[in-house]
Amino acid sequence: MASDHGLGSLGVEGATAAAHALSLPAEAYGNDSRLEAMWAMKAYNHAEVYFNLISSVDPKFLKLTKHDDNIYSSFREAFKDLDIKVLNTDDVKSNEAKERWRPFCNKFEGTVEDFNYGTLLRLDCEKDYTEENTIFATRIQFFAIEIARNREGYNTAVYKSKSGKS
Repeated sequence: MASDHGLGSLGVEGATAAAHALSLPAEAYGNDSRLEAMWAMKAYNHAEVYFNLISSVDPKFLKLTKHDDNIYSSFREAFKDLDIKVLNTDDVKSNEAKERWRPFCNKFEGTVEDFNYGTLLRLDCEKDYTEENTIFATRIQFFAIEIARNREGYNTAVYKSKSGKS
């Protein structure tokens, strides 16, 4: 996932301007394509850091937030049978799924910082972020699914394949 197009390529002034722009309320913008590009870059950088992390550290030992226990138990209570190894887009994006996800997500408003920010999520947890294997989800959906994947051992395949462990 290495790229020369990260925030570092903007320089100090550009990265500072991007950080400031991303901190303003959504009402300050319309449908500004530059803002969408900055959000996409921020989501991509987050995905890159996360994938590098699970590639180099056994995911079973990762703690993504200080609320991991609560997120995990609430997630598994609400989504007992969700196959998190290989998600179907409809598991997150269908109208029915959105109705199921909404109360779960809203439960973490004020608890998990930026709980509803856009984040990239892998569909198949054994594969890297690619156009075919990635969807846009909220940060709390990302945390819920990735915390479960880490605790239930699904992300261990990435760690083993990238670290040479068997």
